[in-house]
Amino acid sequence: MRKLALIFLLASCVSAQKKPVTIETLSQTARGGRGAPPPELWMPDGKSFLVRQGNRLSLYDCATQRSKAAISLDEIDAAAVAPPADEGPADWINRRAGLGSMQLSASGKELLYIARGDIFLVHLDTGKWDQITKTPVIERDARLAPDGKTIAFRRGSDLYAVDVASKSETRLTRDGADTLRNGGLDWVYPEELELNAAFWWSPDSKSIAYLQFDTRTEPLYPHEDALRMRAVYEPERYPQAGDNNAAIRLGVVSAAGGLTRWYDVGDTRTSYLIARAGWMPGSRALYVLRFNRVQNRDALFSIDVETGARATIFEESDPYWINLNGDIRFLDDGKQFLWTSERTPGGYRHIFLCSNDGKDVQPVTSGAWEVTGIVGVDEAGGRVFYTSDEPSHFEQHLYAIGLDGTNKRRLTQEPGSHTISMGPGGRYYVDTWSSLSHPPRSVLHAGDGADLGIYREPDPTLNEYDILPAEIEPFTTPDGVTLYGRLIKPAGYERGKRYPVIVSVYGGPGVGLPVHNAWPGIDIDQVLAQKGYAIWQCENRGGEGRGHDFETAIYHKLGVTELADQVAGVRHLIAMGLADPERIGIHGWSYGGFMTVNALLNAADIFKAGFAGAPVTSWLNYDSIYTERYMGLPKDNLDGYRDTALPPKAKNLKGKLMLVQNFEDDNVLFQNSIQLVSALELAGKQFEYMLYPQKAHGVSGLAKQHLNRMMVDFFERSLR
Repeated sequence: MRKLALIFLLASCVSAQKKPVTIETLSQTARGGRGAPPPELWMPDGKSFLVRQGNRLSLYDCATQRSKAAISLDEIDAAAVAPPADEGPADWINRRAGLGSMQLSASGKELLYIARGDIFLVHLDTGKWDQITKTPVIERDARLAPDGKTIAFRRGSDLYAVDVASKSETRLTRDGADTLRNGGLDWVYPEELELNAAFWWSPDSKSIAYLQFDTRTEPLYPHEDALRMRAVYEPERYPQAGDNNAAIRLGVVSAAGGLTRWYDVGDTRTSYLIARAGWMPGSRALYVLRFNRVQNRDALFSIDVETGARATIFEESDPYWINLNGDIRFLDDGKQFLWTSERTPGGYRHIFLCSNDGKDVQPVTSGAWEVTGIVGVDEAGGRVFYTSDEPSHFEQHLYAIGLDGTNKRRLTQEPGSHTISMGPGGRYYVDTWSSLSHPPRSVLHAGDGADLGIYREPDPTLNEYDILPAEIEPFTTPDGVTLYGRLIKPAGYERGKRYPVIVSVYGGPGVGLPVHNAWPGIDIDQVLAQKGYAIWQCENRGGEGRGHDFETAIYHKLGVTELADQVAGVRHLIAMGLADPERIGIHGWSYGGFMTVNALLNAADIFKAGFAGAPVTSWLNYDSIYTERYMGLPKDNLDGYRDTALPPKAKNLKGKLMLVQNFEDDNVLFQNSIQLVSALELAGKQFEYMLYPQKAHGVSGLAKQHLNRMMVDFFERSLR
């Protein structure tokens, strides 16, 4: 008995020596990360990869498991011509637009690198480099041709090509303007369709296909930068629900210059969306994946570049909406491609192998579980590698399966979530694994799953902190649906004692469900739990990961079913004897901000305090592509838009509410906050507000520290 008591005392002392997670912890360290970064760039042979650490590149060889220094980027960066200080209005380039700074050549011998808007070509075997452009203007989206002889890029709103050997430039388009972007995206397409490129080299390196975005009829939102000596008008082209989208044309131009040949893709201003495009194998045809405007029908078709003839490869439809995941993945045989679709019983996403003419479509995977992504193809071995949630929708695992659907094999064994970075051909991959109780660890594997050794260990400094454990808790809604929540019990938890609860919510469609057996990182949840709050984050219908049927309960009425499920989760905590029903708080950002205000106004007897960041307050205010997918066109769903708007419910506010937003939020426009603020004031309701001046959807840097402290203080005075 004495020995057991001594062991317990020693364990308590060790635990007591750990530091609690504080706001200072979040600001002083990067340990809040949820996962280790993947390899930077795999070499084309799939046997090694480049890793960037600071301003140095190293090459990691998988066979020897050793790194060697490849090149320092300092000298290259110093040679770039810095663009002049920007005194003009913001460009509002979407954060998801593909503006990557590095690309390997097909041979793996050269690295295309962009520094401060100038283009460089690094010869990896010698470490020498060539400066391809040296201008005070910014060159964007530089891409090497497959043969490595030419680089295409954007300057302003036009496309250019430069010969690598001679450095001679050819201007490919000449009509570019602020509202006419050749090979450049508007704001909404990358945000909501994850279309991150608008031009593509042909496989034979002779031509470039590109999209031209005409944004003239997209409405202007009147942002203003008020931090300068004189305020600067910074309008953003932003189509809200029901507005005109960009008019898009698809063209092909020779890399040597000349006239563009245009192809008919339909009326994209009011009727269609171009979700994916590019070259088919052989350089003789283009492919286009096109949605109707409300995204419940799609069609993949090919266009002959010589004749302009169009042929349908496949068509899909859904009573609600079609979720888009990834791109067409053509096989090297030039005859087939892989595609993932929810055209299955229950709407679970699975892999299909299709002939390029669409006449043969074969399922590769099937079952009541979701394929979350294709991560690699080993054509020689007839295998495809994919991640899925087959064991549990809380987890993600790696599988290999034959292209004919046989010989399926699970390659990851540890319970939890596995993020895979796989080299071409599937020879090697790096598996970054974590669970609720284990921080991320990266392991190198052979393509057959063999463990070759640790690539990156978890951050050892995590052991300095008292990280409170999270557990997964099931509950049942009044209509009989089983959902799950992630619960962090407060520091010093005592069974039988009721605690204030803070609900962390997002709740929206188009993203994965929030409860995972994955390392959550050191974040604000830990700070609040250390201060004595129970932290709760639960699923609601509408999220991705349990089949399309699970999502569609929210159709045409965003916020209604989601709130009912969140209320059911809180009632479960109260029934457990853990939650104090008089001290329930909630916080979230973006859709989570909408859900927070929604909870304070439409479940006012449950939620006593809410901290709402960048909330959508009326779906008429949000962007066209996202909103119309779930709510339909405003003219077709007048009641839905009216009933889900929050300003008309301002009179319902009973609890404490704090609103937070960036003044120049490019995603959830400040208009949302202003409309709610006005309604609350006219209803005689007291609330708090904090404004940040950043030009982004989220608050970052030193201002994020200010925000975190303010949120903690808000809940301390509202729920104690």
